[in-house]
Amino acid sequence: MRASEIAALLGSSLEGGEDPEITGVAPLDRAGPQDLSFLANARYLPYVAHARAGVILVSASLADRVGGLPARIVVGDVHGALAKLLPVLYPEDPTPEPGVHPTAVVADDVVLGAGASIGPYAVVGPGVRIGERARIGAHVVIGARCELGAEVVLHPHVTLYPGVRIGDRSIVHSGVRVGVDGFGYAQVDGVIRKIPQVGGCIIGADVEIGANSTIDRGSIGATEIGDGVKIDNLVHVGHNVRIGEHSIIVAQVGIAGSTTVGRRVTLGGQAGIPGHIHIGDGATIAAQAGVFGDVPAGAVYSGYPARPHREALRAQAALFRLPELLKRIRDLERAVLGRDVPDQ
Repeated sequence: MRASEIAALLGSSLEGGEDPEITGVAPLDRAGPQDLSFLANARYLPYVAHARAGVILVSASLADRVGGLPARIVVGDVHGALAKLLPVLYPEDPTPEPGVHPTAVVADDVVLGAGASIGPYAVVGPGVRIGERARIGAHVVIGARCELGAEVVLHPHVTLYPGVRIGDRSIVHSGVRVGVDGFGYAQVDGVIRKIPQVGGCIIGADVEIGANSTIDRGSIGATEIGDGVKIDNLVHVGHNVRIGEHSIIVAQVGIAGSTTVGRRVTLGGQAGIPGHIHIGDGATIAAQAGVFGDVPAGAVYSGYPARPHREALRAQAALFRLPELLKRIRDLERAVLGRDVPDQ
């Protein structure tokens, strides 16, 4: 596309004398003359002077701080503009032909919606219902009685245990396991016995689950992931967890059983969430935080153990001052006692 065509697509205009042909998108420090690059954060202003991009997408809040560019497009929200532009510059691979690949193993009673496709070596168990235009990748395993909505995408090597339900337009990436037995055991006569996990696992509509994440089925009742939830790679969701609509779960988060996560919650990378607690709507848990109790709605918690963010920052600052404080105490002891006090 010409840069002017991109500007028109984004509801803006091209500023500058050049109108290059654009074939891709690249970061400021790597872009070439046929690339579009972008500037959304003041941290990257120093890169602009050396940028070779054909055109730069610039946030309106930074437009006054950037001059002398060969070509630029000013937009209110750079990331929103990219979300609109990238599908045009990088169209998805062609949709697989509807139908069942000859190598797939599909039970006789499977209901396959119009336009749905099942890829090579997939295995689909009895009683499964697959919605219209759903795409089942190679080597996917779908257990008995699973239900998939319209336009669901299961990438290669996804495994759904029996009875899993997935809502319309949800995307499940490679290596994900959904409906796995929860970690349920009991001590019986000194021996650890497995408690059968007989609950369900319900994934809402417009959910995306990152590669190699694991979501347990309920022990009794169901594990539930609400509509619009986005789960990153390598996340573990324990049995009977409930995650509210439009929450974001970043990589390597672990959520133990029977915890309730509210709507529009953000859990930062590697946060640890124990079982049987409640995280309120709109709360944010910072990366690597270790939560030990309920979190109020709208709160921001960080640290280990997690506490309100400002309190955690003060505690961290005090911790960093400990060596200095210990030295002052030793100096005072020497002054008062009139003799050396050994360092400890």
